[in-house]
Amino acid sequence: MSTGLPQRITLLKETYGLEVLLVDEQGQEIPFVIQAEFSLDGTSYAALQSPTGRKDGEVEMFRIVTDNDGAPQLETIEDDEEWELAAETYDALLFDGASEE
Repeated sequence: MSTGLPQRITLLKETYGLEVLLVDEQGQEIPFVIQAEFSLDGTSYAALQSPTGRKDGEVEMFRIVTDNDGAPQLETIEDDEEWELAAETYDALLFDGASEE
C-alpha cells in the first residue's frame, strides 16, 4: 500500500525522447509512446502505449530502474498488487491533470 503522493519524473523522456523501442517475442522493435512517468514511495514507474494500445486506449505499466551507469531501464512488473498500484496511480495522475486544465 502506498504511503506517499506520486511525483512526476522524466527519466525516460530525458534519455530516449517521446518514445522507447521495445523488442517483442519475435525480435521485432515496437515503438512505445511514453504517456507518463512517476515515482511513488521511492520506486519509479512508466506508462507506455504501443500502437495497438493507442487503438484500444490502453497503456502498459513498467518499473523504471537504473543500470550501473545510471541509465534508465525498464522492468516488467510481475507482482499483481504492485501493477495495480502503479495503474491506479497513473489513472489518478490523469484525472488530476485533466482537472487542472
